[in-house]
Amino acid sequence: MSEQQKETTIFELADQFIALANELSGQEQDVGKVGTALRFAAARFNAFEASIKSSNLAAEKNNALEWFSKEYRDMLNDNLDDHINTQSPAQSEPVKDEAVQVFKG
Repeated sequence: MSEQQKETTIFELADQFIALANELSGQEQDVGKVGTALRFAAARFNAFEASIKSSNLAAEKNNALEWFSKEYRDMLNDNLDDHINTQSPAQSEPVKDEAVQVFKG
């Protein structure tokens, strides 16, 4: 097996995080709480990532915010499109959860 084949892809790593989030959602019975915790964890880890990649984080903070925000927005956009394209026409009502805002156009 080549070195490239041994490497875990970002999608395989993401699947591991999603599996844990699904497990926690089942335990907590609160997808909004788990989603919020996951976003907080991502923000915390990304701040750590930025800090070790930057020689002057205070000076580069705005650039880091722009870069990470664009990355997240692009990924979220792609995944929302995936859900839109695979959504069945007879989709049930959204889950009522006061902790999560229901977005309506």
